[in-house]
Amino acid sequence: QVQLVESGGGLVQAGDSLRLSCAASGRTFSGYAVGWFRQAPGKEREFVAAISWSTSRTYYRDSVKGRFTISRDFAKNTVYLAMNTLKPEDTAVYYCAAKLGVAGTRSPSEYDYWGQGTQVTVSS
Repeated sequence: QVQLVESGGGLVQAGDSLRLSCAASGRTFSGYAVGWFRQAPGKEREFVAAISWSTSRTYYRDSVKGRFTISRDFAKNTVYLAMNTLKPEDTAVYYCAAKLGVAGTRSPSEYDYWGQGTQVTVSS
């Protein structure tokens, strides 16, 4: 198994930026797709972005395109989510997830491994 640990969340003002990190332990991300999901109070967990570790192919939900960037660092075995121009509607617990294979699916049920989440709160 791969174990995931998220970090980088916090409380910011609208328009500010944050960078979330997802570090893997137990094994590398090689052969995996890594995604970011978020869950706001009273709502279902939703897809944010994903990346294939080997190919760097990326996917984003429409509401974050142009504002969020997902990337990976091979040496640190870490995936990042850079979030710019944050909005109050971005407020949620953000989760890192991984699955074998390439990125593409937007369904949380397709991902096998999950981190514990990191809180992002954006005030207006």
